[in-house]
Amino acid sequence: MRLPSLTHLRCFESAARHQSFTAAGEELGLTQSAVSKKVKELEADLGFDLFQRSGRGVVLTPAGQGLAADLELDLAGLRATLQKAAAAGAGRSALRIAVLPAFANLWLIPRLPDFFARHPEVELSFSTRLEPFDFARENFDLSVHYGLDNWPGTHMAPLFGEEMVPVCAPGFYAAHRLELAGNLAQAPLLHLDSRAGSWAEWFDRAGLAGAPRQDGRYFDQHSMVIAAAAAGLGAAIVPYDMVAREIAAGDLLRIPGPELVSRKRYYLVRPHGPVPEAVQKLERWLKKQLRSRPD
Repeated sequence: MRLPSLTHLRCFESAARHQSFTAAGEELGLTQSAVSKKVKELEADLGFDLFQRSGRGVVLTPAGQGLAADLELDLAGLRATLQKAAAAGAGRSALRIAVLPAFANLWLIPRLPDFFARHPEVELSFSTRLEPFDFARENFDLSVHYGLDNWPGTHMAPLFGEEMVPVCAPGFYAAHRLELAGNLAQAPLLHLDSRAGSWAEWFDRAGLAGAPRQDGRYFDQHSMVIAAAAAGLGAAIVPYDMVAREIAAGDLLRIPGPELVSRKRYYLVRPHGPVPEAVQKLERWLKKQLRSRPD
């Protein structure tokens, strides 16, 4: 069949994502009626409805849902292809990397100035992925994954494990006299939603009597928990590698006690096959960063 125009596809993808022609128009710099017209033209080309129109609202049809899901990946792949072409035209290489938000924000991005200073010929772009995916389908060069060594069809290089440690701001440490770990039982605690049992496990490992307080503040991202700890809102139990620089700088203090060690690790993942030179450069740089990890 004849391929629809890219403009029609972009209008549909935006409208599908927003479930609104008006919001799609605002994103694309078009009027609501222009988006609606282009979607109708796309439907005419395809021969089936993509949206059900109900009053002033629109809802994707089952066929529209399937097309929207596939098209989101296709357009992302097309953007990556164009980025690589633009980089090649400037005599550089471009890598597309799937990352976990906490790893990117707290560990990787603060170190990237060193990478770019050493390798100005390599461009990097990042997208969030929380679960394993098909490299051939999603057109990534690398991924940073947290879990077990069980991603089929890939090469997984371990970066580091996860040692959870309790930390807090210096003022909070002094105010609650946390040089005595037992005082944590009365101190406000910060919690990560996905690891709500971490403090209970730490109390048990530390041999502290009683259960930790459950009335503290809860967050759904490590970055927010760490920011809250640095602001003095409570004590947090977080991955050591995500706060090593803050501990070294004295912005956070480590509370005495054991580490919680997980079976899971952070991995650098790539598909099997030839390894492009730009990927090799990034892998070598990452290994150097790991060798210089603060104790």
